[in-house]
Amino acid sequence: MIRMTRRAALASGLAAMLAGAVPARAQDLPVLTVAALEGGTVNWELDTIRHYGLDRANGFSLSVLPVAGNPAAEVALQGGAAEAIVTDWFWVARMRAEGRDFTFIPYSRAVGGLLVKPQSGIVDLTDLKGKKIGIAGGPLDKSWLILRAYARQKYGMDLAQETEQVFGAPPLIMEAALSGEVDAAINFWHFGAKMQARGMETLVSTSEAATALGLDPETPLLGYVFSEKLAQEKPAAVAGLRAASKAAKALLASDDAAFARLRAIMNAKSDAQYLALVAGYRAGIPTDAPVDQAAADKMLKLMAGIGGAELLGPVRDLPPGTFLTQ
Repeated sequence: MIRMTRRAALASGLAAMLAGAVPARAQDLPVLTVAALEGGTVNWELDTIRHYGLDRANGFSLSVLPVAGNPAAEVALQGGAAEAIVTDWFWVARMRAEGRDFTFIPYSRAVGGLLVKPQSGIVDLTDLKGKKIGIAGGPLDKSWLILRAYARQKYGMDLAQETEQVFGAPPLIMEAALSGEVDAAINFWHFGAKMQARGMETLVSTSEAATALGLDPETPLLGYVFSEKLAQEKPAAVAGLRAASKAAKALLASDDAAFARLRAIMNAKSDAQYLALVAGYRAGIPTDAPVDQAAADKMLKLMAGIGGAELLGPVRDLPPGTFLTQ
């Protein structure tokens, strides 16, 4: 049964009004093409924007270009096939250091952590010595880097040296963790939600580790990325994307029916997985406050210290303009 609170009803009513406010000549609106991973969670928001007409109500027409992965999205953005993508701001910082003019507006905090089976006997990170950790994002995964720094600070432990890491695609890491092939796992947030729905527990959350390191867990990780040239040439479209994204999040944060409409594209295998995905998405919605650039610079320095040039190239300080402030 779908439950709609008063807040949800108001949000839904707002969406209906916005959808009804579509200009008569919608074809004359500036088109903004966003490259998005096929089957990726960003499609939940993009689909919501298009379904409720939140793009047209905010002065632009949203077009979605499906791509096979992040490298393909980056190629599409740099080659002009897409005007925006969703990626992390560390990539933006590196690109700006190389002379590119990409900038970022927040999309998600992308919460997650290190998951274990409750019966594993693993109660803190020291219990992982000599054991296998499955990691979906590769050796430069941001959650993995934060957890490495946390283990070093709290336990004087080098996770990279004292454990065996197994890298793989998110579905493979999920199955390896559930089967016991690996003892713990770090996965993309939506696969982590599915793993929790199947009985796994968070040993250390990325937010908990970040807080212990003196970082701000509210610093968004993922965002819409586009060029400053686009912001200058299509300012209404960029402002509209920001407003449409905010309106879509308001709906998905409070209206169960808005999420139920998306269930077919969420790839949830059970009610428990569906509810975990809804909760995980809502937990990752960033605040409306401007990004704290000092906090972001502190996070960048920590990442640079662990990930080095392979992650950030020569970047050691947050380049001006990484976050769009206008």
